[in-house]
Amino acid sequence: MDNDRLRPIERRMLKLAEAGVDDVEIAWRFRCSPKSVRQVTALSQLPGRGQRSTAAGGGLRPIERRVLRWRDAGAEFTDLAARFRRRPASLQQIEQVARYKLAR
Repeated sequence: MDNDRLRPIERRMLKLAEAGVDDVEIAWRFRCSPKSVRQVTALSQLPGRGQRSTAAGGGLRPIERRVLRWRDAGAEFTDLAARFRRRPASLQQIEQVARYKLAR
């Protein structure tokens, strides 16, 4: 499995589990329950885990999809700032990141 696509906590828990460390010890290190450790390790090994989403949005966050939709409709950042309760510069950065994600 390609561990590069897993979250850091998943990679670290899997590495410890593969090294033979007990679930109780891993739970103690991460300040969680042994049940949580078992769940994280089990879910991180499911097929397709860690792959990019190909859902309708191309892996964009909801705010990125909404900003792109409004911008494509001709809305200005200053108009969107109140709607999203963010500064225009923040929305501009969100748009740039979304377009970068789509270009990949």
